[in-house]
Amino acid sequence: MSTDFQKFLFDISEALVTDELEALKFLSLEHIPMGKLEAIQEPTAFFKAMQEKGMIEVGDLSFLKELLYWINRMDLLTTQLGSSREEMARELQIPGRAKVSAYRQLLYGIAEDLTPEDVKRLKFLLQQRIPKNKLQDDAPILKVLLEMEKNEIIKEDDLAVLKDRLKSFRPDLKKKIDIYEEKKKENDSKEKLPCPVSVFVHPAEQGAEGATSHPPVESYKMKNNPHGYCVILNNYIFKNPHETREGTLQDGKAVTRIFEWLQFTTIEHKNLEARQMYAKLKEYSKKDHSNMDCFVCFILSHGEKGKVKGTDHEFVNIKDLLACFSGSNCRSLAGKPKLFFIQACQGSVGHPAVTVKEDFSDHLEHAAVTVKDFSDQLETDAVPLTSIPDHSDILVGMATVEDFECYRCPETGSIYIQCLCEKMKLLCPLGVDLVTILTEVNREVGRRVLNGQKQMPEITSRLRKLLIFQIPQSRSIEK
Repeated sequence: MSTDFQKFLFDISEALVTDELEALKFLSLEHIPMGKLEAIQEPTAFFKAMQEKGMIEVGDLSFLKELLYWINRMDLLTTQLGSSREEMARELQIPGRAKVSAYRQLLYGIAEDLTPEDVKRLKFLLQQRIPKNKLQDDAPILKVLLEMEKNEIIKEDDLAVLKDRLKSFRPDLKKKIDIYEEKKKENDSKEKLPCPVSVFVHPAEQGAEGATSHPPVESYKMKNNPHGYCVILNNYIFKNPHETREGTLQDGKAVTRIFEWLQFTTIEHKNLEARQMYAKLKEYSKKDHSNMDCFVCFILSHGEKGKVKGTDHEFVNIKDLLACFSGSNCRSLAGKPKLFFIQACQGSVGHPAVTVKEDFSDHLEHAAVTVKDFSDQLETDAVPLTSIPDHSDILVGMATVEDFECYRCPETGSIYIQCLCEKMKLLCPLGVDLVTILTEVNREVGRRVLNGQKQMPEITSRLRKLLIFQIPQSRSIEK
């Protein structure tokens, strides 16, 4: 763990008072055992326990933001975490986003609403259920609620005693419990039937006998909405009119359509000079991605080995673009997948073909359009990848292997990008991970003969986990 991150947590802990620490502990009971929480007397110890549980970590401060929101420390939320009351209120309305349970939120809200006189009345009414030494005048209300939980007087699905005690002097809080119980009953009824899990099985493995089961591979968290930014750098018009990249606008539209469907904030930047391309990615690397799961970038341009060409005919090193998103340069994306897809040649040599029938007219077997044979109109791009920064969680998908060309149809877009979008449209709903999808893209693109040559995409992956895009059942892709 970096010293900068520890100092960041220390600065927040220094700003917390005792009552706020008790509130944080109460709100975290679903994640840390009660016995361990009771032993914590300092905010630094609390943060350490949360880190050990993986609830607070570099690149994922969503739970810390939520806790500060619930205890009303909007000053820390704004100055230390770059969020706001309004932003958190919106985010916590998204199903599955809140890590503090509805039950815990309810109890904490009741504690906050009770006046000192109300607390005295509640303690008096609980004397027959809780030892008196736990109900002393100086016992805070959160401690009282904890004692009720320890003695099983209240539980997530049984708040009858608390309702009974509150109804005589705080009927408004009793009503809050009624509303909570109604919502819980409604949610429970929806969850009685388990949802089927889609599992992708490669056609070659279907029906195989004696198949052995394997332990599940860990997947990246994809719980936020949006999951992150999908940035498209799309160079179409260059200073030299002969270098205009016809068909690239269709690629931009296809990528936008797919990644908006996948719940990404998709933004396209067109016709950038080399320095502008670098500055634009640098700008995104400086954003706060704490409440996002992933970052995606498509680079569509001319270039040469190891470089991307701007519209001004100047070049920027691909390695420099990727370095913007290293763990040290983009802390809020550390440990999260960063995906780069580059449509370009890696050289000027045509990839020789084996004896395979020309099949470009069979443009993307799953495409919903009819495409005539444009094999005599294919254009090429140029851009390579020689290496990526020595950091994990980066994947680079190249349209072709080093030293060879790749192809783009002026009317329908590039072979690689269009195939990638079609495969994602087909396989993401089946729960297929990204590397498997890209392997299918390799197979599909690699089988084609283009201008008498072949094209072989390349995957460079340093992902440590499976990446599976989550798609809501009610969400359909726009045509």
